[in-house]
Amino acid sequence: MSTDATTLARTVMAMRPIVPAKDFEISKRFYIELGFEPKTLTDRLVEMQLGVFSFILQAYYVQQWADNFVMHMRVSDVKVWWDHIDGLDLASRYGVETRAPQMEDWGLVASVVDPSGILWRIAEAPAPHSNGDTPRR
Repeated sequence: MSTDATTLARTVMAMRPIVPAKDFEISKRFYIELGFEPKTLTDRLVEMQLGVFSFILQAYYVQQWADNFVMHMRVSDVKVWWDHIDGLDLASRYGVETRAPQMEDWGLVASVVDPSGILWRIAEAPAPHSNGDTPRR
């Protein structure tokens, strides 16, 4: 007997990626400065929460995994996020890469790489025109 997807979906309370940390304490501090609130789960796991959204940061690191890990966060205003990231001066303080918002084929995207090499893409999809076409910026 098989359970249908609708029944399964009703039981889900959260779906959180688990993000590696090369230096757990530095990564925690980085995310707290970005605005996440930490909730300690164990001495090697912390839930990083931003409103109703969260991920789990873990004290475990494999470079190949981290270098290929991407977090995609869709927001209503990339400029608000970029101003926040730029104001924190993360690049000089943590030695990370940041990229100002740039228009891609499907929307406006800024990025920041965390201290472990995790790429965060912060994206804003433009509102569709009344004719259904997506405007280009």
